[in-house]
Amino acid sequence: MIAALADIAPDFATYIIEFPFGDIYSRPGLDLRSREIATIAALTALGNASPQLKVHIHAGLNVGLSRDEITEVIMQMAVYAGFPAALNGLFAAKAVFAEADAKANEAASV
Repeated sequence: MIAALADIAPDFATYIIEFPFGDIYSRPGLDLRSREIATIAALTALGNASPQLKVHIHAGLNVGLSRDEITEVIMQMAVYAGFPAALNGLFAAKAVFAEADAKANEAASV
């Protein structure tokens, strides 16, 4: 993200990292797993943030969320954000899971 914005808005790239991860994610009120559940839910509900949702689905996997838990969080959003938003979220999850499988298969073949 920082490199992609370096030529147009380097300060904004810094804000994207410093505020959420330096200020918000480091607060003691929730563990990282809970924060990723909330973030996946919010990005799914937005319905138009697929790149950011994919980043946080990866992060959710990295902090111990199972694929089933991520899928359930996304499906829950159908109730509050509508089926189109949930479908977009499920397709984002499907892409992330496929990417994770491809990486695992690649690592296993080495």
